[in-house]
Amino acid sequence: MIRCGLRMVRLLGAALLVAGLGLLAPARAGAAYSFGVVPQFEARELAAIWIPILAELSKRTGLALTMKGSPRIPEFEIAFEAGEFDFAYMNPYHAMIAARKQGYLPLVRDAQPLYGVLAVRKDSPYQAVKDLAGKKISFPAPNAFGASLLMRADLETLFHIKVIPLYAQTHTSSYLNTVLGISEASGGVKGSFDRQKPDLRESLRIIYETRKVPSHPILAHPRVPEAHRDLVKQALLDMAATPEGAALLNKIPMSQPTSASTDEYALMSKLKLDKFYVKSGD
Repeated sequence: MIRCGLRMVRLLGAALLVAGLGLLAPARAGAAYSFGVVPQFEARELAAIWIPILAELSKRTGLALTMKGSPRIPEFEIAFEAGEFDFAYMNPYHAMIAARKQGYLPLVRDAQPLYGVLAVRKDSPYQAVKDLAGKKISFPAPNAFGASLLMRADLETLFHIKVIPLYAQTHTSSYLNTVLGISEASGGVKGSFDRQKPDLRESLRIIYETRKVPSHPILAHPRVPEAHRDLVKQALLDMAATPEGAALLNKIPMSQPTSASTDEYALMSKLKLDKFYVKSGD
Protein backbone atom coordinates (compact mmCIF):
# COMPACT_ATOMS: atom_id res chain seq x y z
CA MET A 1 0.00 0.00 0.00
CA ILE A 2 2.85 2.36 0.91
CA ARG A 3 4.64 1.57 -2.38
CA CYS A 4 1.40 2.13 -4.25
CA GLY A 5 0.89 5.43 -2.47
CA LEU A 6 4.42 6.60 -3.28
CA ARG A 7 3.97 5.62 -6.91
CA MET A 8 0.73 7.63 -7.08
CA VAL A 9 2.51 10.66 -5.54
CA ARG A 10 5.30 10.39 -8.14
CA LEU A 11 2.83 10.08 -10.99
CA LEU A 12 0.83 13.02 -9.70
CA GLY A 13 4.01 15.07 -9.31
CA ALA A 14 5.10 14.23 -12.86
CA ALA A 15 1.68 15.13 -14.19
CA LEU A 16 1.76 18.47 -12.37
CA LEU A 17 5.28 19.15 -13.69
CA VAL A 18 4.21 18.43 -17.28
CA ALA A 19 1.12 20.59 -16.83
CA GLY A 20 3.25 23.36 -15.37
CA LEU A 21 5.67 23.22 -18.29
CA GLY A 22 2.73 23.28 -20.65
CA LEU A 23 1.54 26.50 -19.04
CA LEU A 24 5.00 28.09 -18.98
CA ALA A 25 5.92 27.34 -22.61
CA PRO A 26 3.12 29.35 -24.23
CA ALA A 27 3.93 32.30 -21.97
CA ARG A 28 7.02 32.83 -24.10
CA ALA A 29 6.80 30.82 -27.29
CA GLY A 30 3.07 31.45 -27.61
CA ALA A 31 3.31 35.25 -27.39
CA ALA A 32 2.30 36.48 -30.85
CA TYR A 33 2.89 40.00 -32.10
CA SER A 34 2.18 41.94 -35.27
CA PHE A 35 5.00 43.80 -37.01
CA GLY A 36 4.11 46.72 -39.26
CA VAL A 37 6.47 47.90 -41.99
CA VAL A 38 6.25 51.21 -43.81
CA PRO A 39 5.65 50.35 -47.49
CA GLN A 40 8.74 51.93 -49.02
CA PHE A 41 8.85 49.26 -51.72
CA GLU A 42 6.25 47.14 -53.45
CA ALA A 43 4.68 44.34 -51.41
CA ARG A 44 6.68 41.38 -52.76
CA GLU A 45 9.98 43.14 -52.20
CA LEU A 46 9.02 44.13 -48.65
CA ALA A 47 7.97 40.57 -47.89
CA ALA A 48 11.23 39.21 -49.30
CA ILE A 49 13.16 41.53 -46.98
CA TRP A 50 11.16 41.28 -43.78
CA ILE A 51 9.75 37.75 -43.58
CA PRO A 52 13.23 36.17 -43.21
CA ILE A 53 14.18 38.83 -40.63
CA LEU A 54 11.05 38.20 -38.58
CA ALA A 55 11.59 34.45 -38.84
CA GLU A 56 15.09 34.87 -37.42
CA LEU A 57 13.86 37.19 -34.68
CA SER A 58 11.13 34.71 -33.78
CA LYS A 59 13.73 31.94 -33.59
CA ARG A 60 16.04 34.00 -31.38
CA THR A 61 13.36 35.37 -29.03
CA GLY A 62 10.77 32.61 -28.87
CA LEU A 63 8.13 35.18 -29.84
CA ALA A 64 5.87 34.76 -32.85
CA LEU A 65 6.39 37.88 -34.98
CA THR A 66 4.20 38.25 -38.05
CA MET A 67 4.50 40.93 -40.70
CA LYS A 68 1.36 43.04 -41.12
CA GLY A 69 1.46 44.81 -44.47
CA SER A 70 -0.12 48.07 -45.57
CA PRO A 71 -0.90 48.69 -49.26
CA ARG A 72 0.20 52.33 -49.15
CA ILE A 73 1.82 54.78 -46.74
CA PRO A 74 -1.50 56.53 -45.85
CA GLU A 75 -2.99 53.20 -44.71
CA PHE A 76 0.18 52.52 -42.71
CA GLU A 77 -0.21 55.89 -40.99
CA ILE A 78 -3.83 55.21 -40.06
CA ALA A 79 -2.81 51.83 -38.63
CA PHE A 80 0.04 52.99 -36.41
CA GLU A 81 -1.86 56.07 -35.21
CA ALA A 82 -4.59 53.64 -34.08
CA GLY A 83 -1.99 51.45 -32.36
CA GLU A 84 -2.65 48.44 -34.58
CA PHE A 85 0.98 47.28 -34.68
CA ASP A 86 2.76 45.70 -31.71
CA PHE A 87 6.13 46.38 -33.35
CA ALA A 88 6.79 48.57 -36.38
CA TYR A 89 9.47 49.99 -38.65
CA MET A 90 8.79 53.57 -39.77
CA ASN A 91 10.37 56.86 -40.72
CA PRO A 92 11.64 59.38 -38.14
CA TYR A 93 8.72 61.78 -38.39
CA HIS A 94 6.24 58.93 -38.13
CA ALA A 95 8.17 57.79 -35.03
CA MET A 96 7.60 61.18 -33.41
CA ILE A 97 3.88 61.02 -34.20
CA ALA A 98 3.62 57.38 -33.07
CA ALA A 99 5.17 58.33 -29.74
CA ARG A 100 2.72 61.21 -29.30
CA LYS A 101 -0.38 59.28 -30.34
CA GLN A 102 0.27 55.84 -28.86
CA GLY A 103 3.47 56.01 -26.81
CA TYR A 104 5.46 53.82 -29.22
CA LEU A 105 9.00 53.26 -27.92
CA PRO A 106 12.04 53.26 -30.27
CA LEU A 107 14.22 50.18 -29.82
CA VAL A 108 16.94 50.28 -32.48
CA ARG A 109 17.91 52.27 -35.55
CA ASP A 110 20.75 52.28 -38.02
CA ALA A 111 23.77 54.23 -36.83
CA GLN A 112 24.00 55.79 -40.29
CA PRO A 113 21.89 58.96 -40.65
CA LEU A 114 18.96 59.28 -43.03
CA TYR A 115 18.85 61.87 -45.78
CA GLY A 116 16.82 62.46 -48.88
CA VAL A 117 18.14 62.62 -52.42
CA LEU A 118 16.82 64.42 -55.46
CA ALA A 119 17.53 62.57 -58.70
CA VAL A 120 17.19 63.51 -62.37
CA ARG A 121 17.80 61.45 -65.49
CA LYS A 122 21.48 61.06 -66.23
CA ASP A 123 21.01 62.83 -69.57
CA SER A 124 18.83 65.57 -68.07
CA PRO A 125 19.71 69.24 -68.66
CA TYR A 126 18.89 70.05 -65.02
CA GLN A 127 22.05 70.62 -63.00
CA ALA A 128 20.87 72.43 -59.87
CA VAL A 129 17.81 72.48 -57.62
CA LYS A 130 16.75 75.95 -58.82
CA ASP A 131 16.45 74.53 -62.35
CA LEU A 132 13.44 72.49 -61.17
CA ALA A 133 11.24 75.45 -60.24
CA GLY A 134 7.73 74.75 -61.53
CA LYS A 135 8.67 71.25 -62.72
CA LYS A 136 7.05 67.90 -61.93
CA ILE A 137 8.79 65.91 -59.20
CA SER A 138 7.81 62.39 -58.19
CA PHE A 139 7.66 61.45 -54.52
CA PRO A 140 6.66 58.13 -52.94
CA ALA A 141 3.94 59.73 -50.78
CA PRO A 142 3.38 63.08 -49.06
CA ASN A 143 4.75 61.84 -45.72
CA ALA A 144 7.62 59.64 -46.90
CA PHE A 145 10.13 61.38 -44.67
CA GLY A 146 13.47 61.93 -46.39
CA ALA A 147 12.11 61.30 -49.87
CA SER A 148 9.18 63.71 -49.69
CA LEU A 149 8.45 65.48 -46.40
CA LEU A 150 11.97 66.75 -45.73
CA MET A 151 12.67 67.19 -49.45
CA ARG A 152 9.60 69.34 -50.07
CA ALA A 153 10.43 71.42 -47.00
CA ASP A 154 13.97 71.98 -48.26
CA LEU A 155 12.79 72.97 -51.73
CA GLU A 156 10.39 75.56 -50.36
CA THR A 157 12.20 76.90 -47.29
CA LEU A 158 15.85 76.65 -48.36
CA PHE A 159 15.58 77.12 -52.14
CA HIS A 160 12.29 79.06 -52.26
CA ILE A 161 10.93 77.17 -55.25
CA LYS A 162 7.56 75.59 -55.95
CA VAL A 163 7.24 72.29 -57.77
CA ILE A 164 4.39 70.09 -59.01
CA PRO A 165 4.33 66.95 -56.83
CA LEU A 166 3.39 63.55 -58.28
CA TYR A 167 2.88 60.78 -55.72
CA ALA A 168 4.00 57.41 -57.06
CA GLN A 169 3.27 55.26 -53.92
CA THR A 170 6.76 53.69 -53.64
CA HIS A 171 10.38 54.80 -53.90
CA THR A 172 10.97 52.53 -56.89
CA SER A 173 7.98 53.96 -58.76
CA SER A 174 9.15 57.47 -57.97
CA TYR A 175 12.55 56.85 -59.56
CA LEU A 176 10.97 55.00 -62.48
CA ASN A 177 8.70 57.97 -63.23
CA THR A 178 11.77 60.10 -63.79
CA VAL A 179 13.52 57.54 -65.96
CA LEU A 180 10.36 57.25 -68.10
CA GLY A 181 10.04 61.02 -68.42
CA ILE A 182 6.79 61.29 -66.44
CA SER A 183 8.53 63.64 -64.02
CA GLU A 184 11.62 65.82 -64.32
CA ALA A 185 13.03 64.61 -60.99
CA SER A 186 12.28 62.22 -58.15
CA GLY A 187 12.64 62.33 -54.40
CA GLY A 188 14.04 59.31 -52.58
CA VAL A 189 16.49 58.44 -49.82
CA LYS A 190 20.06 57.31 -50.29
CA GLY A 191 19.30 53.84 -48.93
CA SER A 192 16.45 53.19 -51.36
CA PHE A 193 18.43 54.72 -54.24
CA ASP A 194 21.32 52.34 -53.61
CA ARG A 195 18.89 49.39 -53.50
CA GLN A 196 17.53 49.95 -57.00
CA LYS A 197 18.47 47.60 -59.81
CA PRO A 198 21.64 48.75 -61.59
CA ASP A 199 19.91 49.63 -64.87
CA LEU A 200 17.47 51.94 -63.06
CA ARG A 201 20.00 53.42 -60.66
CA GLU A 202 22.56 54.07 -63.40
CA SER A 203 19.95 55.94 -65.45
CA LEU A 204 19.73 58.60 -62.72
CA ARG A 205 21.94 61.34 -61.34
CA ILE A 206 21.67 62.81 -57.82
CA ILE A 207 21.77 66.60 -57.77
CA TYR A 208 20.84 67.31 -54.12
CA GLU A 209 20.96 65.75 -50.64
CA THR A 210 18.79 66.97 -47.75
CA ARG A 211 19.75 67.62 -44.15
CA LYS A 212 20.70 64.47 -42.21
CA VAL A 213 18.55 63.06 -39.38
CA PRO A 214 18.42 59.86 -37.25
CA SER A 215 17.35 56.92 -39.40
CA HIS A 216 14.17 54.81 -39.40
CA PRO A 217 13.68 53.06 -36.03
CA ILE A 218 12.06 49.81 -35.07
CA LEU A 219 9.56 50.59 -32.32
CA ALA A 220 7.34 48.72 -29.89
CA HIS A 221 3.88 49.63 -28.63
CA PRO A 222 3.90 50.12 -24.82
CA ARG A 223 1.41 47.26 -24.42
CA VAL A 224 4.23 44.86 -25.34
CA PRO A 225 5.81 43.72 -22.04
CA GLU A 226 9.21 45.27 -21.35
CA ALA A 227 10.81 41.83 -21.21
CA HIS A 228 9.62 41.08 -24.74
CA ARG A 229 10.71 44.49 -26.02
CA ASP A 230 14.16 43.80 -24.59
CA LEU A 231 14.25 40.36 -26.22
CA VAL A 232 13.58 41.83 -29.66
CA LYS A 233 16.04 44.69 -29.18
CA GLN A 234 18.86 42.41 -28.06
CA ALA A 235 18.12 39.90 -30.83
CA LEU A 236 18.44 42.66 -33.45
CA LEU A 237 21.76 43.82 -32.00
CA ASP A 238 23.00 40.21 -31.81
CA MET A 239 21.97 39.51 -35.41
CA ALA A 240 24.25 42.28 -36.63
CA ALA A 241 27.21 40.47 -35.07
CA THR A 242 26.81 37.42 -37.34
CA PRO A 243 27.43 37.34 -41.11
CA GLU A 244 24.03 35.77 -41.78
CA GLY A 245 22.16 38.20 -39.54
CA ALA A 246 24.02 41.21 -40.88
CA ALA A 247 23.15 40.17 -44.44
CA LEU A 248 19.46 40.10 -43.53
CA LEU A 249 19.55 43.50 -41.79
CA ASN A 250 21.50 45.10 -44.64
CA LYS A 251 18.44 44.60 -46.83
CA ILE A 252 16.30 46.97 -44.72
CA PRO A 253 18.87 48.69 -44.86
CA MET A 254 20.13 48.65 -41.25
CA SER A 255 23.80 47.85 -41.54
CA GLN A 256 24.81 49.15 -38.09
CA PRO A 257 21.95 48.68 -35.59
CA THR A 258 22.27 50.76 -32.43
CA SER A 259 20.00 51.65 -29.53
CA ALA A 260 17.37 54.30 -30.27
CA SER A 261 15.67 56.72 -27.89
CA THR A 262 12.43 58.68 -27.82
CA ASP A 263 14.38 61.94 -27.39
CA GLU A 264 16.12 61.50 -30.76
CA TYR A 265 12.81 61.47 -32.59
CA ALA A 266 11.18 64.16 -30.46
CA LEU A 267 13.78 66.48 -32.05
CA MET A 268 11.97 66.07 -35.37
CA SER A 269 9.65 68.84 -34.16
CA LYS A 270 12.52 71.34 -34.54
CA LEU A 271 12.53 70.78 -38.29
CA LYS A 272 9.11 72.50 -38.44
CA LEU A 273 7.68 70.07 -40.96
CA ASP A 274 4.08 70.29 -39.75
CA LYS A 275 3.19 72.56 -42.68
CA PHE A 276 4.21 69.82 -45.13
CA TYR A 277 2.76 66.81 -43.26
CA VAL A 278 -0.51 65.54 -44.74
CA LYS A 279 -2.76 63.97 -42.10
CA SER A 280 -4.16 60.56 -42.95
CA GLY A 281 -7.58 60.91 -44.55
CA ASP A 282 -6.92 64.45 -45.81
